Amino acid sequence: MSANTIIHLRAESKPLEHRSALTPTTAKALLDAGYDVRVERSKQRIFDDEEFAAVGCTLLPEGCWTKAPEDHIILGLKELPEDTFPLKHTHIQFAHCYKNQGGWADVLSRFPAGNGTLYDLEFLQDETGRRVAAFGYHAGFAGAALSVEVWAHKRLHPDQEFPSVSPYSNEDALISHIKSVVAATGEQPRVLVIGALGRCGRGAVDLCVKAGISDENILRWDMAETAKGGPFSEIVESDIFVNCIYLSSPIPPFVNAESLASPNRKLSVVCDVSCDTTNPHNPIPIYSINTTFTNPTVSVPVTAEPKLDVISIDHLPTLLPREASEAFSRDLLPSLLQLKDRATARVWKKAEDLFHEKVATLPK
Repeated sequence: MSANTIIHLRAESKPLEHRSALTPTTAKALLDAGYDVRVERSKQRIFDDEEFAAVGCTLLPEGCWTKAPEDHIILGLKELPEDTFPLKHTHIQFAHCYKNQGGWADVLSRFPAGNGTLYDLEFLQDETGRRVAAFGYHAGFAGAALSVEVWAHKRLHPDQEFPSVSPYSNEDALISHIKSVVAATGEQPRVLVIGALGRCGRGAVDLCVKAGISDENILRWDMAETAKGGPFSEIVESDIFVNCIYLSSPIPPFVNAESLASPNRKLSVVCDVSCDTTNPHNPIPIYSINTTFTNPTVSVPVTAEPKLDVISIDHLPTLLPREASEAFSRDLLPSLLQLKDRATARVWKKAEDLFHEKVATLPK
């Protein structure tokens, strides 16, 4: 058993998830601070295993976290593989089980069943209530990029389904591609972004600007514009709608079957970056499944042209895995450096209190 706090970076198991909660740079910072950093080998992580070994991390077999000693703090990003065995470790990850999402109780109950603890990355907050680290910017950026690409594909290949997509090596490569497909159409889409003042919305707007979409074709909406309550005709009269809000309470739908029936509808692509697919208060109740990088879109039944597709990929930032991981891990690092004092460090104490509060709501 190590005398130092052990951080065990598990390999992500979600298909095509190339991001990482740690990078070689942040792993070295933790090592230099006295932490024991162990990294599972991974064939899909954007960073090579040897990049971690080179800075002093101990490499472990992929998936070995399940058999690791209980003092290992298991760090990851996306949800664990579906299973039922009790969880005995302290886990740091996005668990998607605090907002009554579908299957939330099955996910959450595994932790108290094994006397484990969940620190949900979505709810690690600073003194102002702001998340200490988030992928929001790159989620919005990637979501807007795919939206524009799908819109262009519909014009250039109207009888073909949109194909699978793969991560880009860097932002420049992505921007270059999006510019080329927009230029090929000879048009520009009208893009409405809701949540434009937040991290996610800023990313979506920045993509549109960098892709060369004119300012008058980018509608930046936030709380002031949505205060009157939806549905909103401006959405269906735009070509692309990118939803970037953080849903914390019930709100009227932004768009629904009735508004889609408008004779003025131009809308052909919706990207729900927020991806609250199973949330009972989802403000985009026109679809019910998550899409994937293999099958990026799902069609929505409409009574007239144009055809309408929804993008609802719940790990959009992996389209730019290196930049997204570097930014996220850099922001998370100050909190990770407090893990050895997690019983008293504010960010971890608050997260643990929230965990116990949510556990208390589990069905008896």
